[in-house]
Amino acid sequence: MPGQMTLFDVAQRAMSAQLVRMNTAASNLANAGSVAGSEAEAYRPLRPVFAEQLDQATGLSTVRVDGVYRADVTPTKTHDPNHPLADENGDVWASPVDENSEMVEMMEASRQYRNVVDALSTAKQLMLETMRMK
Repeated sequence: MPGQMTLFDVAQRAMSAQLVRMNTAASNLANAGSVAGSEAEAYRPLRPVFAEQLDQATGLSTVRVDGVYRADVTPTKTHDPNHPLADENGDVWASPVDENSEMVEMMEASRQYRNVVDALSTAKQLMLETMRMK
């Protein structure tokens, strides 16, 4: 990481991480209930993975996105021979997305994002007050 990390760098990374959380939850919600003709083609939920990143110069710790991966969950098999995507056995495979947990994830990410915005606003106010004191 070039140069020393500042409060704004930490906040930017935190906000980016929350956006990744919201986007993966939105993608999962958009694909909830989708069906496919085989288990391999069925949508599997996305899961972001984060890691801590420590700036040795300042001692500030922040987050980085390590990746976004497909969850290792089995799609739900349903026998529906009249479905246009049904396989030769008459089965279709539904995505295993839990809509409730995805909504909770999205709300939590939104709240965390807002907390970082509030912290930045407070830091800005403190900086302005400090400048006025001089």
